[in-house]
Amino acid sequence: MISKSIYVNILIRVLLLLAGSLFLGWLIFHRQAYVFAIIPSLFILGVTINLIYFLNRINRRIFYFFDAIKNEDSTLRFPNNVNNKVINDLNQSLQKVNAQIQQIYLENRKQEQYFQALLEHAATGMFTFNEKGFILHSNNLARQLFDMDVLTHINQLDRIDPKLYQTIKEIQPTEQRLVTLHLKSGVIQLLIKSNSFISENNSLMLISVHDIKNQLDEKELESWRKLIRVMMHEIMNSITPVTSLSESLAGYFYKNGAMVSPEDITVKTIETTIRGLEVIREQGKGLINFVESYRKITRLPAPEKKVFQVKNLIDHIRILSSSFENAGRIEFSCNVTPSELELHADEKQISQVLINLVKNACQANEGNENAKIQIEATVNEAGRATISVTDNGPGISDELMDKIFIPFFTTKDNGSGIGLSISRQIMQLHGGSLKMSSVPEKYTSAVLEF
Repeated sequence: MISKSIYVNILIRVLLLLAGSLFLGWLIFHRQAYVFAIIPSLFILGVTINLIYFLNRINRRIFYFFDAIKNEDSTLRFPNNVNNKVINDLNQSLQKVNAQIQQIYLENRKQEQYFQALLEHAATGMFTFNEKGFILHSNNLARQLFDMDVLTHINQLDRIDPKLYQTIKEIQPTEQRLVTLHLKSGVIQLLIKSNSFISENNSLMLISVHDIKNQLDEKELESWRKLIRVMMHEIMNSITPVTSLSESLAGYFYKNGAMVSPEDITVKTIETTIRGLEVIREQGKGLINFVESYRKITRLPAPEKKVFQVKNLIDHIRILSSSFENAGRIEFSCNVTPSELELHADEKQISQVLINLVKNACQANEGNENAKIQIEATVNEAGRATISVTDNGPGISDELMDKIFIPFFTTKDNGSGIGLSISRQIMQLHGGSLKMSSVPEKYTSAVLEF
């Protein structure tokens, strides 16, 4: 082994130095042969110089080796035909280590190229930047979305759209935001997600940008289709009997295309006509109410936000819910954790949402003898305030769950079908969300997240 050869060579030189020193000391202190002492002194000097040269020769090769690794120099070669066996063994060992390091370097390069290819072919635009805003990596799709050939600093985004630049600059790790850009090529809507990581002691931010305009257009189109189907259903249910009744009433006064004579019009005919007109009037009022409901969901006022105690709000809802139908047979429970939890929102609008949810829960538990409704306010793992309304009623099937937020869709005989739609719009105006979950015959839960 190389270490054994080095140890043997160093040991031999040390022993020679020790022997020379002892011989020199014997000549000086015992024989007082000062003239002859020159010979061992020269011997000691020669062995010392040889030892230093030997160690320096080894150190130089090791230094060159580490310097080459530091500079990623793959051309460094160590000859293996040196006459000195120790140096020859050292060269061979360094050459093997160098070959292994170069192999690892090549494999890392292959991995880097592989992931770079994956990044370039990803269906999402990506780029990373450091704390000073310098963009270190960006794939082709990100540059295409921003309509730029080169991305070097996030300040370039300010020239594209100041709102985009501000969003990228202020976005926090694990956060996502939606930005609409007006470019020369058209309008695009970007979903921006972020994450942070540490690379070589540098804090970097990874940004992914995805154009979701097509997906949003498809969702919007599908929403319009569902809305139109429901509206057509409601309008046809109102218009069809009106049309049929109008034709029947007209038959009392027209025969074979000609108006009947006044003598043929009886009191019974007039009474039937009046009742028919009353029915037509009621159907007309129903259509007016339907249109008024549509106006409600399209003209929601902007929330007037202020800070208020959630506990006071839930106490208010608890008192109001006692007047709902079936409320006397339902066990209510309320919990606010922490008790001093506050919200910055429009208290009246949030109260409207909670009243609607509690009322729906009461109506759903009409035939439930052991009905329970729980209102709970807390802070979730993401640090966001939530209010949930949970009941143990019959639940909502998966088929109906996809439709409950469609305006005018209802399973109730006297329902308007706009309560949940308006509630979700109110939460969206607050920058939050309304989510429903249910297991049939077990529970239904509506969660407001702010």
